[in-house]
Amino acid sequence: MLKGTAASDGIGIGRILLLEETTLEYTPHAVDDPNAEVERFRRAIDQLVADTVRDAAALRETAGEKEALIMEGHISLINDPALKGETENLILGGQCAEAAYETMCDMFIGIFSSMEDEMMRQRAADVRDIKAGLLRILLGVKEVKVSDAPKGTVLLTKELTPSVTAGIKKGNIVGIITETGGKTSHSAILARALEIPAVLSVANATGTLKNGQPVIVDGSAGIVIPEPSFDVLNEYAEKRDKFLREKAELEKFRGMKTKGADGAEYELVCNIGKADDANKVVEFDGEGVGLFRTEFLFMDRSSVPTEEEQFAAYQKAALVLKGKPLIIRTLDIGGDKEIPYMGLEKEENPFMGFRAIRYCLKNRELFRIQLRAILRASAFGDIKIMFPLITCVEELREGKAMVEDIKRELALLGIPFNRNIDVGIMVETAAAAAIADVLAKEAAFFSIGTNDLTGYTMACDRGNGNVAYLYSALQPAVLRMIERTIRCGREAGIPVGMCGEAAANEKLIPLLISFGLTEFSVSAPSVLRVRKCISKWTKAEADRVAAKAMSLSTEAEVASYLATVV
Repeated sequence: MLKGTAASDGIGIGRILLLEETTLEYTPHAVDDPNAEVERFRRAIDQLVADTVRDAAALRETAGEKEALIMEGHISLINDPALKGETENLILGGQCAEAAYETMCDMFIGIFSSMEDEMMRQRAADVRDIKAGLLRILLGVKEVKVSDAPKGTVLLTKELTPSVTAGIKKGNIVGIITETGGKTSHSAILARALEIPAVLSVANATGTLKNGQPVIVDGSAGIVIPEPSFDVLNEYAEKRDKFLREKAELEKFRGMKTKGADGAEYELVCNIGKADDANKVVEFDGEGVGLFRTEFLFMDRSSVPTEEEQFAAYQKAALVLKGKPLIIRTLDIGGDKEIPYMGLEKEENPFMGFRAIRYCLKNRELFRIQLRAILRASAFGDIKIMFPLITCVEELREGKAMVEDIKRELALLGIPFNRNIDVGIMVETAAAAAIADVLAKEAAFFSIGTNDLTGYTMACDRGNGNVAYLYSALQPAVLRMIERTIRCGREAGIPVGMCGEAAANEKLIPLLISFGLTEFSVSAPSVLRVRKCISKWTKAEADRVAAKAMSLSTEAEVASYLATVV
């Protein structure tokens, strides 16, 4: 048995297809005609962009819009002026295109790999992918194809790249095993989107497992079983069938209201990153959008999106939702979201620095453009505005004052908008939770961002392996922050939602029901599972569970107890 990271739920039973790394060897050499070599390099870049556009279209069909964005992000990397420009300088200095591009890519890989933030380290994998793609084109080597893999195939590779994933046929691939990648890596995101069981970061998997070997992939437990015995094979076949039955049973909850066992109703909405993702919300039976992450509109481009571009995106999402609520979070950059053209200065600790609402309130014209676009779009649906990273009431007041100022401006111009639009906040800092009673008097709603709230409360970076053990929403300190926030919102008579990953955590759901949470915002594919989970609980039962859980002293005690009742 081999162990790794449980990255995508389910059981896969099949035979190994080892995706061996293509040999991209070459002999570095000086070139006689540097200008001709630059042209060869540029033609290869054009071909790589065309191939990547094709792969993004394939991912859009098989996985979805969000996953296609991963490939579209590659296009920005390929066209990065620094990467291209410095490569051409090296070529003009006499190097061949292969050596020049590899030199520059390796430099970028080194920079990204040394960063503490997990999301930025992921960019190193993206650069490795585009480096291999361009070298294949320059050397005339055919790229790896998985589209011809037979049914019952378990893919085994050192690193599952987006470009390889684009060729996957869902019906043929039953499992994925890699030697690299974590739960938030692109490999994991793509595997989950394709609903293929996956175990990542299996040490020396390509050296231990063999091509054609029978294997079981348990993506829920994070284990791989090569050469299973007859009894083990039967055991896991039953587990697989049970998993698939339970998945099919979730369809019973499609079209139903989200209710507890006592009939109490809740709002079950979704998190999205682009306007097109609203179609996924409808497809998976979400009841609206609890978080539209607008920073994705600003990423992977060379300039700020115009007011008209933003308006079109917000309007499109509102029209797709047909009156269902749409909470739009204003620009949240900084921390792990770096947008080069926006001129953010390098900071020692960007998560504690000039980001999110702080950046927007200092860059008022940019903020005004976004607020105008949101307000104009509010004429087309039930749109609400949400400010991120609020830490004091002054930030909320200043943001609301800007909204009121723009309202007056639009009214004078005769431009329609919702004059009673709700303005709420993300509660994702310990500061916001501590003064939730004060903020609740001035915010129309709260949405708890448990990902950051956990990190800030526990003073730990989930991407840092040395302290990752502290990163859990089941930590008593985090639970108390959540409970206080919900209680303060409830006492002030405002709705309180949750848009962090904890909203879909089945262990936490009874606690959230007991605390009084009114809205759960989850990924679109999680809607039916969360709806089913909520349906099991009455408020009285949830209160008994919460009382016991909140009396415990450690995260381990809380997790152990909840495992016995959920």
